[in-house]
Amino acid sequence: MSRRALTLLVAGFMVLALGVIGALMKVPYVVLSPGPTENTIGVVDKKPVIAITGKETFPTDGALSLVTVAYQGGPSSRIDLMTALRGWLDPTTAVVPESTIFPPTSTPEEVEKENTVEMTNSQDNATAAALTELKIPYSTVVTVAGTEKGKPADGKLKKDDEFVSINGQPASDTETVSKAVKALKPGQTVVFKVLRAGKPVEVQVTTVAGAGNKTMVGVTMKAKYKFPFTVTINVGDVGGPSAGMMFSLGIIDKLTPGSITGGKSIAGTGTITPDGEVGPIGGISQKMVGAKKSGATVFLTPADNCAEALKSVPDGLRLVKSETLHDAVRSLDTLRTGKGELPACTAG
Repeated sequence: MSRRALTLLVAGFMVLALGVIGALMKVPYVVLSPGPTENTIGVVDKKPVIAITGKETFPTDGALSLVTVAYQGGPSSRIDLMTALRGWLDPTTAVVPESTIFPPTSTPEEVEKENTVEMTNSQDNATAAALTELKIPYSTVVTVAGTEKGKPADGKLKKDDEFVSINGQPASDTETVSKAVKALKPGQTVVFKVLRAGKPVEVQVTTVAGAGNKTMVGVTMKAKYKFPFTVTINVGDVGGPSAGMMFSLGIIDKLTPGSITGGKSIAGTGTITPDGEVGPIGGISQKMVGAKKSGATVFLTPADNCAEALKSVPDGLRLVKSETLHDAVRSLDTLRTGKGELPACTAG
């Protein structure tokens, strides 16, 4: 073999080796893909997803499916460059910076804990929203679910403290408390009045900058409702708040005679507030793919996600805009009866 040929051969091997090493290099990205769906009026692990006791319920049919996003990667199990490249080339997945899922100020365990708390709050909010829509009265208080270690609220606010007010304003729900904190600048003081074991206590906490430079104190909250009957929701290890609207619709379906789906396979997503406001979610493209795979023909879409959803909606999946839970209920009535117009998603 000539010297030149040998040089080219060695160079080729080096390029190949560098390519292999580069492809196996760990990168700080996360691949998002369509996750599993669950029919909120169906069963999972032989248990009803939604079980109601202490109140008459009615038979249902069709499907009201929540949709999820699965992720691959993270600080404790980073993906390699090749996996990221495959994700970039797959139109049904998204590759995002690791920090969008796992903020640098939080550990993976803290993120997981927050997702669990958000799911619990979402289930309670969904029940509250459903009862509000059905005009069934209930009462509510906001309590401390926990505090983040090392953050300002740690050691000052205690688990199960019941919020009475924040900076003199009534703490009527978790959104009110959260917005009041975020409206302040880092370094300002927030005054909480709470009931601790039934006794009034005033707690002063200095705010700090958190993920995305948002003002925080490091407290997680839970809206503790007092409902006239028991609603239990079973979805396994699904986390986050984005299934709220679909939980509400499932509860309404079970509490009212007849089927609100008309036997159709409906999927959807959206956070929910106790008064029925539907909020935006992440991963809309992946969730629509999951909905289509589950057999859904209609996708209830938060109004704020409509423009993004229209860019990648799968063929055969009809997007129906939902600004409130009441909107979604009326849309299902229209789909079932064929009377009225459906609020369609638009790009504007």
